[in-house]
Amino acid sequence: MIDHAAVTAALLAWYGVARRDLPWRRTADPYRIWVSEIMLQQTQVATVIPYYERFLRRFPDVCALAAANLDEMLALWQGLGYYARARHLHAAARIVCERHGGQLPADPGALRALPGIGEYTAGAIASIAYGVRTPAIDGNVVRVLCRLTDESRPPASKDAKAALREHALALLPNDGAGALNQALMELGATVCTPGMPDCVRCPVREHCLAHARGTQTQRPLAVPRPQVPVRDLATAVIEREGRLLIVRRVPSGLLGGLWETPGSDLPEGVSSAKAATEALGALLGMNIRVGEHLATIRHAYTHFRVVVRAYRCQAVGEPRPGGLWDACHWLAPGELDAYGLTGVTTRLLAVVQWAGSGLLL
Repeated sequence: MIDHAAVTAALLAWYGVARRDLPWRRTADPYRIWVSEIMLQQTQVATVIPYYERFLRRFPDVCALAAANLDEMLALWQGLGYYARARHLHAAARIVCERHGGQLPADPGALRALPGIGEYTAGAIASIAYGVRTPAIDGNVVRVLCRLTDESRPPASKDAKAALREHALALLPNDGAGALNQALMELGATVCTPGMPDCVRCPVREHCLAHARGTQTQRPLAVPRPQVPVRDLATAVIEREGRLLIVRRVPSGLLGGLWETPGSDLPEGVSSAKAATEALGALLGMNIRVGEHLATIRHAYTHFRVVVRAYRCQAVGEPRPGGLWDACHWLAPGELDAYGLTGVTTRLLAVVQWAGSGLLL
């Protein structure tokens, strides 16, 4: 049996002296807390901090973000990855300004109704910014709770999720729910880490059932991961008068709203220039002649990996993008920072010679 009151007291005392000094912990502004929570999804703290600070300098409040052009926002987000987060943040900001008077609602249900805000993020904003007594259960908190209670079921199972939420709610004090939620997150991020937890430094070690039973390295229960598929793609480096052709992906779907050099999936087992010519020409509505192979970029996404072969190409006619793309642009060397590029395109342009590359031609 877990003594929830004792665990809560120990966690809050520990958090008061051990918590990291992070920019989003210096504010109670719901907008800034929201931005930090969205950026921190699937992304390490050290990576987020410079993006967070730069983002808030440009968009200091929710209505400044709502008024922004999506291309400009994506350009600031470039390199942070998981771009659907940025599109949802932008869409939600417009809703907040149009329907909520520029103020994020405090109610977790109303927060969950906004694009890109799920149960965890709603709980984090509501508890940290408004003091609402509601759990905020992210991956770090799941790990802490599984060890604290020695949960032996897969944490994503219906029964385990319900049990973990019940424990998280029981830990919340009537006043200070935000601090307790952050204490759980901080413990998971710095002490109760994946693999081998640092039990010696843990403030709730004496209450932890997994520690008492020696099962802490077996919690949460590991679930085998499926094999990650690999896709083969070709992409074209097409220049005219010192400008590079880029195309914009349609707003919905993977990498929506970002710009890239035009590319296409290749038929399974095929990596020839001829296949690239046919695929790219059909997508762009241009007569394309594929030349030398310039580089091969390997890139990982959440659920698959890609191998992208880049070719220098010559093209006749004007591009008429369709399908995956809704716009095109001939990029000048000085415009790189103004366009949000995909990660593959950013990596490609860093190693491939073109007018804006800065590489010796």
